Amino acid sequence: MKTAADTRGILDKLESQHPEADTELHYRNAYELLVATILSAQSTDQRVNMVTPALFKKYPDARALARATAAALEPRIHSTGFFRAKSRSLIGMAVALVEKHQGEVPADMAALVELPGVGRKTANVVLGHALGVPGLPVDRHVLRVANRIGIAESDDPEIVEEQLTRAMPPERWTRTSDTLILHGRRICKPKPLCDQCAVQDHCDYYRHVIQREARTARGTRRSAPPVRPGRKAAPTSRRAVKK
Repeated sequence: MKTAADTRGILDKLESQHPEADTELHYRNAYELLVATILSAQSTDQRVNMVTPALFKKYPDARALARATAAALEPRIHSTGFFRAKSRSLIGMAVALVEKHQGEVPADMAALVELPGVGRKTANVVLGHALGVPGLPVDRHVLRVANRIGIAESDDPEIVEEQLTRAMPPERWTRTSDTLILHGRRICKPKPLCDQCAVQDHCDYYRHVIQREARTARGTRRSAPPVRPGRKAAPTSRRAVKK
């Protein structure tokens, strides 16, 4: 795994490539971001942004959402997927906010993860973007990009969060997550666009996988017997010859 100094340098380059990196969820306060982040599980930010305007008009705060019924809420969030489970989480979260926090979203990780439907990733999103508390959310994009580059080394989100927060200063935690997420969506996809990557020269995956595959492909082409113009290549085995 790369050193903290190397990690900071790599993030400098990635932030220059993605200067507009930020959460793509639309929100006006911590309550709205909390709801939107819960809805974003197994869905896209774009889909959630289509649902939330009408949802927030109907349920503008935790007290209103705490009074909702599943029958009324589920149709409004149906298109985000897993709508029954999300409905239970949203109503349970709102009830807990009213009962334990006077309807306000607490600026505290321990208190947030006690809310129904809220894990560390969701809590870090809300802390970092809406409450001014350093947080580094780790989703599938952060896991993929950080491990490929070599600035983290684990499939466990909490371990990757710990590794990245050790390397980056707290004031950069949220921006680090946003940058890695955007890089994963645009460039370092499951099938990566390495030729467009600002940190190609620093990436372990590019060096050990992509370049090795390219060398193997070149070697295969060189070792293939030449085919004379106008003649078909000879079959490579008896099975290839038609009877």
